[in-house]
Amino acid sequence: MAEVSGPPLKLDGKISIITGGASGIGEATARLFVNHGALVVIADIQDELGQQVANSIGSKRCTYFHCDITDEQQVISAVNFTVKTYGRLDIMFSNAGIVSESNQTVLDLDLTQFDALIGVNARGTAACVKHAARAMVEKRVRGCIICTASVAASRGGSVRTDYVMAKHAVLGLVRSASKQLGEHGIRVNCVSPSAVVTPLSKRSPEAAKKTMKLYESLTSLKGMELTVEHVAEAVLFLASDGSSFITGHDLAVDGGLTKLPDADDLIMYNC
Repeated sequence: MAEVSGPPLKLDGKISIITGGASGIGEATARLFVNHGALVVIADIQDELGQQVANSIGSKRCTYFHCDITDEQQVISAVNFTVKTYGRLDIMFSNAGIVSESNQTVLDLDLTQFDALIGVNARGTAACVKHAARAMVEKRVRGCIICTASVAASRGGSVRTDYVMAKHAVLGLVRSASKQLGEHGIRVNCVSPSAVVTPLSKRSPEAAKKTMKLYESLTSLKGMELTVEHVAEAVLFLASDGSSFITGHDLAVDGGLTKLPDADDLIMYNC
């Protein structure tokens, strides 16, 4: 009797770093990557939670490493740890980010708060892309870099100016890096989710429920809502050989929301 084999592993033997991997989109992606054969280093500042996730996945396949992406030296350390431990870096999923704490407009922009958000969402992402790319070039790895952007990166917003600006910066980084790193065989793409329920949004369940109901009415796909698992599947595609000729691409995971005119003033959060 012939043995029944499972589906092929899309990332078999690949070495990956996932920033913000202790929760939300990052955690879902870490679990999915491991299920497809990857070795994962979770880089996060949530030490207890990150270690719990790594332990639940299994120490043979997943490791936790403390990393605050606003500190470039910590990003370097995370990349160096990965290369030293596993010999190379194949995939960087630069996912760590924060949301804006207020409905800031240009007229009342708090620049201290602005600096803090840009420091994580834009500068921190740039540090991750920079040092992942350097490690790949040094080892001659035709690697893959994926960033978490947002559908807010493709439109303006009536509020939360700092968040919108930061996600536009991520998209610009991806487009520039893809052009610059193509000669090394390194692909650079991003995923842009609309509103997705994560641990951050679950701190206010009623607000999250109200928000998701609003977004559901403004998507082409009815009877479902975006989950972190949907986003993780998109990241898996961009990390796998199935997208081997795709670079500089912004993959919207929004149920068609950005194609609808009524969505122009909605800002989506996905951290």
